[in-house]
Amino acid sequence: MMKKQHLLLVGMTAVTLLLAGCTTAQRTAEPSFDLSSPEAAMMTLSNALAEFLLFLPRLLAAMVLIVITLYLAAWISKLVKHILEKRRTDPGVTLLIYHVTRWTIVIVGMISALRQVNFDVTAFLAGLGILGFTIGFALQDISQNVMAGFLLLIQKPFELGDLIQIDDYIGTVSSVDLRSTELHTGDGHNVLIPNAYVFTKPITNFSRQATWRISIPIRVAYNSDLELVQRVALQTLQTLPDVLDTPEPAVNFQKFGDYSLDLTLNFWIDGRITNPVTAPHPAIIALQKAFAQAGIEIPYPVQTAIQVSSNQ
Repeated sequence: MMKKQHLLLVGMTAVTLLLAGCTTAQRTAEPSFDLSSPEAAMMTLSNALAEFLLFLPRLLAAMVLIVITLYLAAWISKLVKHILEKRRTDPGVTLLIYHVTRWTIVIVGMISALRQVNFDVTAFLAGLGILGFTIGFALQDISQNVMAGFLLLIQKPFELGDLIQIDDYIGTVSSVDLRSTELHTGDGHNVLIPNAYVFTKPITNFSRQATWRISIPIRVAYNSDLELVQRVALQTLQTLPDVLDTPEPAVNFQKFGDYSLDLTLNFWIDGRITNPVTAPHPAIIALQKAFAQAGIEIPYPVQTAIQVSSNQ
């Protein structure tokens, strides 16, 4: 049983073909009705009926061609989609190729059906092109998003499920269509970003690389034994299960601060196993305990209050 949209499309096509055939017949027919006498009117009506009977087989052939085209478009597009899904092609690209295949077959079939009724397809396509240009200019922003969506689906800078950053937005890609890209952010929100904006902005894809570097800034007192600080920090990191052995953790002293020696502790994790957002949490807890046991002081700014009193 045909779907409702197919029936609607067939009905609209039938009306279009009938109007196209009538227009063509009117252009090629003899002059219009002659009502000067009953005999002339009957003759004109007989000629019109004969022309319609000659046109009817072409109309039926065009209708059959449209029905066959719709079934072929549905069957071939589903076959292409099945093959791409079997090969584990990106879902966005699969959906794009599915729709392009289906509508290409439908458009070719409709043009062939119009030719069956001697419709001037060339002039029709030229007018359709002008109309498309006018609509595209009027809907410039939408056109940009659609074109950017095509390019994103082809280039594939990210895939569904990837953790990416676009400008100030960080989240997991939940869907990509021809108009927008949807991100699921860490705070539980869904953000729809227009594809034209996505295409023109730098994209950071955190899922393309398995290893992540985590950096923790630390301050120690000026009287600290720096070799002890380095040794305790590295030994503490080696006890954490999520810290990778390669690349090795590193301690880099940065500068002499106003009230402390500033250093940065770098270590690497596997982003597929450990959440990079929560990775510093167990490291900071373990480092604070290890520094306290080793007698390493973590200083904080000291403010001196000066009280001024006046004797009156």
